[in-house]
Amino acid sequence: MGVNLPRGLKVTKIDGTADIDVKETARKKPKPETPFEQQLFKAADKLRKNIDAAEYKHVVLGLIFLKYISDSFQVVYDELMTPEMQEEFDHPEEDRDQYTLKNTFWVPPQARYSHIFAESKKPEIGKTLDDAMDLIEAENPTLKGILPKVYARQNLDKAALGGLIDLIGNIAVGTEAAKSKDILGRVYEYFLGEFAAAEGKKGGQFYTPRSIVKLMTEMVEPYKGRIYDPCCGSGGMFIMSEKFVESHQGKVQDISIYGQESNHTTHRLCRMNLAIRGIDGSQIKWNNEGSFLNDELPDLRADFILANPPFNQKEWGAEVLTDDPRFTLGMPPKNSANYAWMQHMIYHLAPKGTLALVLANGSLSSNSGGEGDIRRKLVEAGMVDCIVALPKQLFYNTGIPACLWFISKSSPRPKETLFIDASELGFMIDRTHRDFADDDLKKISDTYHAWKKEDESYEDEKGFCKSAELQEIEKHGFVLTPGRYVGIPDEEDDGVPFEEKIGALANELSEQMKKEAELNQEIKKQLAKIGVVIE
Repeated sequence: MGVNLPRGLKVTKIDGTADIDVKETARKKPKPETPFEQQLFKAADKLRKNIDAAEYKHVVLGLIFLKYISDSFQVVYDELMTPEMQEEFDHPEEDRDQYTLKNTFWVPPQARYSHIFAESKKPEIGKTLDDAMDLIEAENPTLKGILPKVYARQNLDKAALGGLIDLIGNIAVGTEAAKSKDILGRVYEYFLGEFAAAEGKKGGQFYTPRSIVKLMTEMVEPYKGRIYDPCCGSGGMFIMSEKFVESHQGKVQDISIYGQESNHTTHRLCRMNLAIRGIDGSQIKWNNEGSFLNDELPDLRADFILANPPFNQKEWGAEVLTDDPRFTLGMPPKNSANYAWMQHMIYHLAPKGTLALVLANGSLSSNSGGEGDIRRKLVEAGMVDCIVALPKQLFYNTGIPACLWFISKSSPRPKETLFIDASELGFMIDRTHRDFADDDLKKISDTYHAWKKEDESYEDEKGFCKSAELQEIEKHGFVLTPGRYVGIPDEEDDGVPFEEKIGALANELSEQMKKEAELNQEIKKQLAKIGVVIE
C-alpha cells in the first residue's frame, strides 16, 4: 500500500512484526532501537498542523479504532470466504452471527478501512469518515454514541487527514499476529500518554501514568471479581487489571468492570479503549453530574476499587449531601473532595474488598474541615493497610506530591499500617517527568505482599518501609506521612576518614573559586574590547 505524506516523511509498511521507519530527511535516520509506536506518533504529530492536541487525539484515536475493527473484520471475513465455508454455508460472510461468535464488530462495506483508504485523497473525505462512524454505530449497538464524528470540521486540513489515513493504513493492528503482540494496545496506550503530555494539566484528567496503574494492580491483585472506578477517565485501571489477570494465567471472564465518568468525551475514549480489547463496557456509566450527585451504581459492592480522583476537588456538591449515607466517618470539607471520594469508594467496597486510590499528599496530614477526625477513624477501624509516598513529577496534570492509599474492610493486620517511602525511587524520562523502573515496582509490591502475608521475608527497612502499630500512629497525631515512620536511611561507611573528606572538599572549592576568578577576568577583557569597562 502506498503512502502519500508531506515531503520529508516516509513510512514503510509494517505487519506487526517490523518497526515503522520514519525519516525526516535522507540524512537523518531514526535510531533502530526507537519503538515503532513512538515513531508513529511523531509521524502523526507532524500532520497535526493547526489543531490542538485535545481535538487531535479524537481524530487519531478514532482512525486507529476504525483500522482495528476493519482488520479484525477482514480476518473473519477471509475465513468465511474459504471454499470449505462457502460449500457448507450459503454466503456465510454476510451472516452477522458468525462475526459475533468471534467477538468481532460488523463493519459495513462503506465503513471498512480499505474503502476509507481509497477515498482518502478526495475533498469530501471528512464527511466520508463521519458517515462511516455513523454506519458502524448503527450496526453495533454497544458502540452507540461513543465514536468520534469530527472529521468534517473545517479546521481539519483534508490533505493532512489523507496523510494520516495512509499512515495508519500501513499498520496491521487487528490481525492475529498483531493481536498476539498487542500492537494495538501499545499504539493506543502510547498515544494516550503522549496526548496527555501535550495537553498538560487537562490531559491528566483522562490519563493516569501507566507505571502508577501497574503498581496499583500489582499490589491489589484483581484476579477475580468486580472491579470499580468511579472516575474512570480513559479506562486505564480496567485495561491494566485485564493485563494483570492474563499475565498471571487467570481468566479474563472472571472479572467484570464497573465505572462512571462525568466528562462525555473522556467517557467515549474509555468505551473505545475497552471495545478494541474486547472488554464489556456496558457498565461504564456517564452523566454530567458525576459520582457524588448522581451515583449510577448505588447498589454495587466491588471486590476491587482502583481510582485516581481529581486532587483537592472544590465545589463537589457538599451543600446538598450533608446527610448522605456514604459519609459514615464524617462529613468532608466543602473545599476538598479527597475524603468524599475515599468514603464514596469505601461505601461501594465489598466486605472483603480492597481499595487503592491516588490522593494528594495533603490527605495524609490535613486537619482542616474534619479531615483529621475522618483519618483517625479510618486508622482506628483498622482499614488503612498501606500508604505509599510517590516521587514528584510522575503526573502530567500536576506537580502536587501524591501518595497511594490501600484500604481494606477486612485487613489481615488491622492493628498495623505499612508505610512505604518510594519518593526517591524512579528515574527521569525527560526534563519534567519521572517514571518507575520495573525493579522499583517489584520492590514496592513485593514488600506489601510480604507484609500482608506476615512472611518471614518482610522486615522494616530504614528509609524505605516500616510496619507501625496503632499506638505509634496515635503518637504522631494520626498523621500518615511515610517519612515520619520510615526515618532516614543510614549512610554507608565508605571507609574514608572525615578529616580526609573535608580536606578534599576544601581543595575542590578552592579550585572552583580560582576558575571563577579567571573566568571573571576573561569576561572583563572581552567586554573592554567593545567599550564596556567593569571596575
